[in-house]
Amino acid sequence: MERTLIILKPDCLQRRLTGRVLQRFEDKGLVLAGMKLMQISRDLAERHYAPHKGKPFYPGLIDYITSGPVVVMVLQGNRCIDIARTLMGKTFGYEAVPGTIRGDFGASRSFNLVHGSDAPESAETEIALYFSKDELLDYAPAGSDWVFPKNDD
Repeated sequence: MERTLIILKPDCLQRRLTGRVLQRFEDKGLVLAGMKLMQISRDLAERHYAPHKGKPFYPGLIDYITSGPVVVMVLQGNRCIDIARTLMGKTFGYEAVPGTIRGDFGASRSFNLVHGSDAPESAETEIALYFSKDELLDYAPAGSDWVFPKNDD
């Protein structure tokens, strides 16, 4: 079962979209394995976004992600990284198609509501930044076989 890190960013919380965004992931059948409300420190933000250090947008990215509370969560399910990224939509809300999280709720180039890991390797690294192994649960909700059949890898 694949896992991904999702961060509901400060603009998502400030606009009171947390429940609606989480509902999109759950409606698709992804399972919540861990979740916390937190304020990301500058040090943690710099470790998370280390691959972008030196790029022109890096300082603003660090300022943005540390500007207010976030909800950090781990979702799991077959192909959950691809599913989550499709649900989120293109990075910039004005380019994202309607029906996606950013397409329905975003219009900004700077504020894009949500972060999701882009590959299994980055998901593993990012999850470890925010969660210890004992903070994550592995369970199958009732009816999950109707969403992710055992032979549907």
